[in-house]
Amino acid sequence: MIADRGYDWQYLVDLVASTGGRAHIPTQRDRKVQRSVNAELYRQRNLIERFFNKLKHFRRIATRYDKLARNFLAAVMLASVRIQMRAYESTT
Repeated sequence: MIADRGYDWQYLVDLVASTGGRAHIPTQRDRKVQRSVNAELYRQRNLIERFFNKLKHFRRIATRYDKLARNFLAAVMLASVRIQMRAYESTT
């Protein structure tokens, strides 16, 4: 599990470890014992977080108009495709 400093709870780290996972969560700056975190994994988390932020710009997704999960997922897929198409557009 990869998360930011806001989720630096010892309970959460222990819970992830008890299920067989590994928590990549940077520790708060005021803690005496600092955990080491893989910088490359943390950068990838940032990319995913920015993508979710772009998804929230679509009103239908941000306000969750759809009552059915399949319709909401379809809207998320359409918005994702639109975001990806913007990334590959020609800038000339």
